[in-house]
Amino acid sequence: MPRSPRVAAPARPVTKQGTAELPAVMPVMDCAALEGLALDGVTDAPAEIRSARVSVADAAAPYCEVRAVVAPANRVVLRLPVDGWTQRYVQTGCGGRCGRTVINYGRAANCPQVRAGTVASATTDMGHQGRDDGSWAAFDPQAQIDFAYRGVHVTAEVAKAVITGFYGRPPSYSYFVGCSDGGREGLMEAQRYPGDFDGIVAGAPANNLLAQNFFHHGWSVLANRDAGGDPILLAGRLPLLHRAVLAACDTLDGVADGVLTDPRRCDFDPGTLRCAPGQNRARCLSAAEVGAVRRLHGGAVDGQGNRLEPEVAHEWGSELGWSLFVPARPGRTTYSERAALAYGRYLGRPNLVDPSWRLSDLKFTVASFWDAVRASGHLAALDPDLGGFQRAGGKLLLWHGWNDQYIAPRNTLAYYAAMREAMGGAAVDGFARLFLFPGVAHCAGGEGPARFDVLTPLMAWTESGRAPDRIIASSDGHVTRPVYPYPAVARHTGTGSVDDAANFAPAQPKNPDTPDNDMNLRWLGRRLYSGDYRTWCTATGVELVCRPENTWLIRGELRRPSGDRAD
Repeated sequence: MPRSPRVAAPARPVTKQGTAELPAVMPVMDCAALEGLALDGVTDAPAEIRSARVSVADAAAPYCEVRAVVAPANRVVLRLPVDGWTQRYVQTGCGGRCGRTVINYGRAANCPQVRAGTVASATTDMGHQGRDDGSWAAFDPQAQIDFAYRGVHVTAEVAKAVITGFYGRPPSYSYFVGCSDGGREGLMEAQRYPGDFDGIVAGAPANNLLAQNFFHHGWSVLANRDAGGDPILLAGRLPLLHRAVLAACDTLDGVADGVLTDPRRCDFDPGTLRCAPGQNRARCLSAAEVGAVRRLHGGAVDGQGNRLEPEVAHEWGSELGWSLFVPARPGRTTYSERAALAYGRYLGRPNLVDPSWRLSDLKFTVASFWDAVRASGHLAALDPDLGGFQRAGGKLLLWHGWNDQYIAPRNTLAYYAAMREAMGGAAVDGFARLFLFPGVAHCAGGEGPARFDVLTPLMAWTESGRAPDRIIASSDGHVTRPVYPYPAVARHTGTGSVDDAANFAPAQPKNPDTPDNDMNLRWLGRRLYSGDYRTWCTATGVELVCRPENTWLIRGELRRPSGDRAD
C-alpha cells in the first residue's frame, strides 16, 4: 500500500551536501540477541533470523551482520552499525539474474554516509540460489515471482522490522539503490510498492526484461552471423571501428577527449570503413562487416522494418564494449547469447521448460514479439504512472551511461519520455531526474569519467528539498566533468582546462524533445508503457498463474480480460 505523505517535521540542520544532520543512534540490544527477535506479523511472509554477529569485514566501522530467510527462500543479509547509526536505511539491488547476497552500493559507494559505515543496509538474493543459466526457475514458480517483484519488497519489510528492534526506532529515511536488474527492481518498487522507500536510484534499468533478453541480446548475437552461423565481425576489429567513430564525432561537443557527450548527434557511416580494392584489411572492414556493424548499431527489426526495440541498440562511441556480444573468435559463446538462452529455456516462457532451446529458435517477427512480451507482465517494470510514489513524497533518480553495452540507453529515454507523457512534464520534474553519463559503460567503467555518487544527491533532495542540478563525475582523480539533468548537456565555457568540471556549463539542445519523440514512437512496444501491462502471479503447484492488473495484451492489442478491446 502507498505510504501516507510525509508529515512536515521540524526543520533540521543540513550538511553542505544538503543531507539532514541526523543524530547517531546506538543499539538498544546486543547483536547476538537478534537471533531471538520475533518477526511474526511484520512481513508479507514468515521470516526467521538465522544468525547475527559483529563483523568489520569490508567496512569502515564495525557492524552487526544479520542473516535471515523470508519464506520460502529469500535469503537476506543486513549490516547494522554498532557504533552509531544515522537513521538511514539503504537497500541495494542485484544484477544479472541475482542469486547472491552481496551488498553492492555501486555508484553510491562514494556517499559519505556509506563510506563512514553509518547507514543500515540490506540486500536479497531475490528468492533463489543456483546456476546463473536460469535453471533455478525450472518448475519453481515462487522463485520466479520473488525474482520478478516480491523479493525486494519483503526484504524491505524484514529489514525495517530488524532495524526497529535493534535500535528501538524505525529508519527516518529509507533508500533503494540498484543498477541493471537492480534498476528494474527500483522501478518495480516505485510502481508496485510505492510505500517502501523515500528515495530510489535506478541505474541502467532492465525494466523491459523480456524484450531486453530475447530481442536485444538475441539480435546482438544473430545479427552478426553469416548464413553458416559463423560470426562476421570479431572483437579484434572493434578498436578500428571505435577510432573511426571518434575521428568523425569526438569534437562535435567542442572537446577532443575520446568521449561523445551526446551520441545522438553522431551521424557516423560505417560504410566509410569499407575496404577499397587492394586496401590493407587491417585498416578497413569488409562489406559483410559493415553490414553487421549497421545491424548491431540499429537494433532488432523484423523483415518489414518494424522495430522490436527502441531505435539504436548500441550507441556510437561504445564499440570497445561490444565484445559482450561480438566474440573474439569463432566458436566462443558471448554473454549476450547466454542471457538469451536463460530466458528461452527457463525464464521467458512461463510454465515451459526447454533446455534444448537454441538461439536460432528465436524469431524476429511481430507475432513472436507479442508472444514473448505478453507473458512477461510480472517481470517488466514499464508502468510510467508513478503517481502513488509521487504523492507519497518519493524521489526518483534515473541514470544511464551512454556507452552501456548491455542495456540500450534509449530504453531508459523511452521510459522517461513515457513518464512525462503519462504524468505531465511539470509533475515528473517535481520528483524525478534523469542523468546520462557520457562515455560510461554498463553500471561502471568505460572511456568517460565513471566515478560519481548518485545517493547523496538523492538524499539531499529527499531530506532537504535540494533538487540535484548536477552530478560531478571523475576519472582517476585527474578529470572531472559535470553531468546535468536531462536534457541539458555539459559544454566547455571556452576558458580553462577541459579536465576541470568548473569550466563547463549546462547547455540546452536546440530540439531536445525531437530525438526522444521520434525514438519513442518508432518501435513496436511503445504501447507497453502502461499499468495495463502489469500482472500479479501466484504459485499453484509447479505452475505460474498470473492475473492482469486491469487489461491485458492479446495479439498485440490492449484488451480487457473479458476480451473486449480497451479504449
